Amino acid sequence: MVRCLMEHIALQPSLDQQTKEDNNTSFILLIKGSLGSIWTLMIFYIVMLSILSFSRLSLILWQAERTLINDAWLQIMINGFRIDISTMSYLMILPLLLTAISLITAKGMKILKPIVFAWLTLILLSTIFFEVITPTFILEYDLRPNRLFIEYLIYPKEVISMLLSGYKLEILCSLLALFISYKLSVFLFDKSWSDSVSIPKKYLSFICMTLFLLCLLGARGTLEHRPINPAMMSFSTDHLLNDLSVNSLYSTAFALKQMQLEKGSDNYYGKMAAQEILNEIKSASLTALDLYKNSEIPTQSYHQASYRGKPKNIVILLQESLGARYVKTLGGLPLSPELDKLMTQGWNLTNLYATGTRSVRGIEAVITGFTPTTSRSIVKLDKSQHDFFTIAQFLKPQNYNTQFIYGGESHFDNMKSFFLGNGFTDIVDLPKFDNVEFEGSWGASDEDLYDQAHREFELLNQNEEPFFSLVFTSSNHSPYDYPDNKISLYDEQKSSRNNAAKYADYALGQFFKKAKKADYWNNTIFVIIADHDSRVGGAELVPIEHFHIPALIIGQDIPAKQDARLASQIDIAPTLLSLAGISGYHPMIGHDLTQNIPKKKQRAMMQYDKNFLFMTLDDKTFLQPEKPALIIRNNDNKVSTQALSKRAKAHALLGSYLYKNGLYK
Repeated sequence: MVRCLMEHIALQPSLDQQTKEDNNTSFILLIKGSLGSIWTLMIFYIVMLSILSFSRLSLILWQAERTLINDAWLQIMINGFRIDISTMSYLMILPLLLTAISLITAKGMKILKPIVFAWLTLILLSTIFFEVITPTFILEYDLRPNRLFIEYLIYPKEVISMLLSGYKLEILCSLLALFISYKLSVFLFDKSWSDSVSIPKKYLSFICMTLFLLCLLGARGTLEHRPINPAMMSFSTDHLLNDLSVNSLYSTAFALKQMQLEKGSDNYYGKMAAQEILNEIKSASLTALDLYKNSEIPTQSYHQASYRGKPKNIVILLQESLGARYVKTLGGLPLSPELDKLMTQGWNLTNLYATGTRSVRGIEAVITGFTPTTSRSIVKLDKSQHDFFTIAQFLKPQNYNTQFIYGGESHFDNMKSFFLGNGFTDIVDLPKFDNVEFEGSWGASDEDLYDQAHREFELLNQNEEPFFSLVFTSSNHSPYDYPDNKISLYDEQKSSRNNAAKYADYALGQFFKKAKKADYWNNTIFVIIADHDSRVGGAELVPIEHFHIPALIIGQDIPAKQDARLASQIDIAPTLLSLAGISGYHPMIGHDLTQNIPKKKQRAMMQYDKNFLFMTLDDKTFLQPEKPALIIRNNDNKVSTQALSKRAKAHALLGSYLYKNGLYK
């Protein structure tokens, strides 16, 4: 009897364990039978997140010499998990919608089953394929699969030949991974799918729509102004670390989306031979034709700085939406008394025009000297995210500290990704501010921005190394948030465009009161310039008056003068380099305004949607899609219509030509 009791006690744990396992199995079967296809989608969602996380961790360990520095691996994993959630949420929206529709009919689940299986299998195979080829792609390009992968698909014969000759092992591994993935998909589907649903359809519909809304939120990835994007994940000047933060399916899909936005100017204004374009550009410049010697960078030439002393710091104060119409000195409203006062103390360019109507277009012109195109700004385009010319990239090898300071989130408009990939080493945005007394919809107020900039400049100046800093304001942007009791209101309603412009001017004045007393003042060149005017509009092909913007260069050694020469935003960067004493080779075609610019070579370029304007003192040449050039002459100049049209077209096509062929570096 005792022996039987002991045997019963010995058997009890295993019986309890069996009971627990049975209970767990029953619980899973209950959920499976209750949720039907939704349970399958949930299982696949979790499995896909696990696969992507495992793949990313493997890549991190493989690239340990780069990823394990300063805990970069942790940032990569956190950022990557966010991107993975966004990716999978996007991909689950369709089957959730189909599930909701299937509840309408009795045979809905049977009709839905093969569709969902095909969709989920496609997701799994695609994800596995792109992750498996990622190491090979990194070895070749130091990046995850991106637009290069897509571009290679245009040449299947050459690509297949290359793969068969040099990548046999990689092909075998990819095929094996796809086979295993397919088997995994079949296994997961069979184990998780249920044709019958036990709970009432109204409850299942509620669950389905709740998950649908959660997927929409997950796909967006954030509650901020813009949805999650690669720029939001950028945190390092090492592009591979930023690339590891996304997954390869996402990076390829994002590149495909970006490529749809790259329609060049030649699609609208017609083709022109590359050599013709370059000949026109070179003849319009101040550089002698025999000084263009680099065929790989056709607009590159040597530029001698006008200042020959110790290199100076450069600070660009980029003003949000500050058109000339807000500046009394330029014929506008009396909303910028501080700037008006400064304009009597520095080099005031009174006839300068923006290249476009968006902030990224202004950044493009002022930071890179790049001509405007019909496509999106190069700040947002894929091929310009690395090794694209900026003055930060030009100054960095010359021992300059390069910095971007912004009161909002620097990933907005892809700025952070573009800057980190092209010469900027320090990004100071809202999360890094020491103190913020007022935060509006777009981030810290301009006063807080300038206070932070002042502190940064003082610290940089102590290092006794030159620095370049781009400071981008945001208070003069709808919904026009700014602190109370700072200005006397111009409009009765506080949150108006005019009042915001007046506050932005007030903050600028406060900054210069501090700057002039600081040690860095004596060796720094400042430029105050707008990115564009606010709300550009009008019946004209290009509303020229809305492209007129303030531009003031000021500093200890800058003489006060009023300069009425016709100029463009693209002239600012070459001029700043010349004033700072930085000579060298660069591809910018903008004029160095420290030199004498003949009247016939003074010009401004403006892109207004799909219309382009090349304006000189003598004429205005308008280009419209698929129409002859419209030329308006200001005097009796005898230059032929054909010559004027050709000159304008060359300048309109230049940017797209250089971008597509990777020639601006």
